Amino acid sequence: MMQTGKHWLGYICFDAALMVLSFSYARAQNTVDEVHVASNEAPVYAAGFPSLSKENAGLIRKSVELVLVPVTVMDQGNRFVTGLQEDNFHLYEDKHPQPIKNFWKEDEPVSVGVVLDVSGSMKDKLERAQDAVKALLDHSNPDDEFFLLTFADQPSLVQDFTQNVSEIQQWLPFVRSKGATSLLDAIVLAANNMKKARYRRKALLIISDGGDNRSRYTEKDIKSLIREADILVYSIGVFDREFRTLEERLGPELLGNISSLSGASAYVLENPNDLPRITSHIALELRNQYILGYSPQEPKRDGKWRKIKIRLRLPRGTPELHVQARTGYYSASQ
Repeated sequence: MMQTGKHWLGYICFDAALMVLSFSYARAQNTVDEVHVASNEAPVYAAGFPSLSKENAGLIRKSVELVLVPVTVMDQGNRFVTGLQEDNFHLYEDKHPQPIKNFWKEDEPVSVGVVLDVSGSMKDKLERAQDAVKALLDHSNPDDEFFLLTFADQPSLVQDFTQNVSEIQQWLPFVRSKGATSLLDAIVLAANNMKKARYRRKALLIISDGGDNRSRYTEKDIKSLIREADILVYSIGVFDREFRTLEERLGPELLGNISSLSGASAYVLENPNDLPRITSHIALELRNQYILGYSPQEPKRDGKWRKIKIRLRLPRGTPELHVQARTGYYSASQ
């Protein structure tokens, strides 16, 4: 702990060497002065392969009375900063300041979906990927709930939401790698399954080693979906040094763009042995986020995108901090 002015900044340490091996697309695009955030309105889609038409997308534009914003703050050493208070945050919607009505930083439970690539190219990496899922479960809040979805030629919901982590773990030894990579279809089905989540905080974790080569959905579809969903999408890409196909070469950028839109981190690895350490880090991040809540001062029911910015207000001499969150939300429509 270190004291700065009248404020205490608490730091939760993590292996800094790990972060050198990884690259966070979302964090690299954010600054201390400007951070993008989103509301807590979740999309509602039909079962199976949902349509991503404008009619269905409009279902999330119901009513925005309270916008809830999860925010992660880290220092230059990639340690979580836990001692900030409400008056350290200034929040703006479309450049207009908004009073923060709710502020908390407790370890509140999260609904988490694990999206695991089991395509043929994952054969030599699958064992460490399974260990990574176990590490996530071991370091999470005991009240968190999880589901496990795997994908190869097509996505499959292996285990629906449960708070009993052993129900997830029991499936891992039976997972086998084969087939192509339907990554985008898996993201759509995972987001669809999130409508059953019991908690207002929601996150997906994608573990994959390549780009998509099988899905019926497009990257444009997924970007629209993530932009409208209140789901943090963390991704870990384990890529070979040499890409055999165009899809594999575009894989890091694809995962990075998806995570960045959601306000979460994307990690790129060459060594699968680092997987469990990163999922432990993600679990710790979810347990150390600030939640800001506000009601728009000038609500407009036009169904348009509302851009949100956060500025940190800290005493002089405070070390530089990184802030990470989403980009905005869609307002209610008439």
